[in-house]
Amino acid sequence: MSEEERYDPAYEVRESWRTKLFGGLKKSSVKLTDNISGLVTKAKLDDIVLDDIEEALIVSDLGPDTALQIRDKIAEERFDKDLDDDGIRSIIKDEIADILSPIAKPIEIDAFPRPQVILVIGVNGVGKTTTIAKMANLFLEQDYGVMLAAGDTFRAAAIGQLQEWARRLGIPIVSGKQGGDAAGIVFDAVQQATEQGIDVLIVDTAGRLQNRSELMDELAKIKRVLGRINPESPHDIVLVLDATTGQNALSQIEVFRESAGVTGLVMTKLDGSARGGILVAAAKQFGLPVHAIGVGETIEDLRPFSAEDFAKALSGAND
Repeated sequence: MSEEERYDPAYEVRESWRTKLFGGLKKSSVKLTDNISGLVTKAKLDDIVLDDIEEALIVSDLGPDTALQIRDKIAEERFDKDLDDDGIRSIIKDEIADILSPIAKPIEIDAFPRPQVILVIGVNGVGKTTTIAKMANLFLEQDYGVMLAAGDTFRAAAIGQLQEWARRLGIPIVSGKQGGDAAGIVFDAVQQATEQGIDVLIVDTAGRLQNRSELMDELAKIKRVLGRINPESPHDIVLVLDATTGQNALSQIEVFRESAGVTGLVMTKLDGSARGGILVAAAKQFGLPVHAIGVGETIEDLRPFSAEDFAKALSGAND
């Protein structure tokens, strides 16, 4: 790599994020590594050991389907070469990358006419409102005009928090009072975004939707209002997930996919526990696009998802 490339600002940002990703996934990587360490010897890799490896992968939150795929690949490879722990980690890395590569898809801002409307959903506690701010920051970095809509009128705190983020980012926001008509707020936001030539409108929605019929009805109303303005809207319905919830994240995807028509995922708090493998399980089971992942608390700590980097960081495989 030339000196010009090494000191390119974009390269520095990528490497800074990559370092943060590897550090953030350290707990998950150690858990996976510890679970498979010592199971493999060069002398013998029989069905009993393969069963143990498969179980270790399931315990590491990769899910039974992924674990079986990796087990089959290891069984295939053992006839060609001796395998040690490093060899197993390399296979795990490659299989995880194969699973994740098709679903690593950043949101493309290509709606015409503008704005592109991104509806953000998720249960309370996953960091939804903060994730919206981080998504807005990503689009601002790409020189898109961004507006927020405070469609979570169920909680006054959500409205205030989103207003504060809009102030910090220097972007417009459309909001109302607690208990107000969320669909009306979204309608006004689309009108204002259209008049102002805004590229991206990110809409917050009330949490715990899968447990409350009135909030699900409210979400359906928002979608109907958007559809009347533009049949293609909302262009994206993004579900925010908290990696620390582990297997519960899978049930959230199942419920929201059926009830809200989720088109893509953002996973946060990957540095908060050793549950990073759940992203692989989700990709294998549902195949929904993963737009971005979050590692850390600052506004820059949400970045587009790289399957290769994630696979390396999670598996602990050497580059």
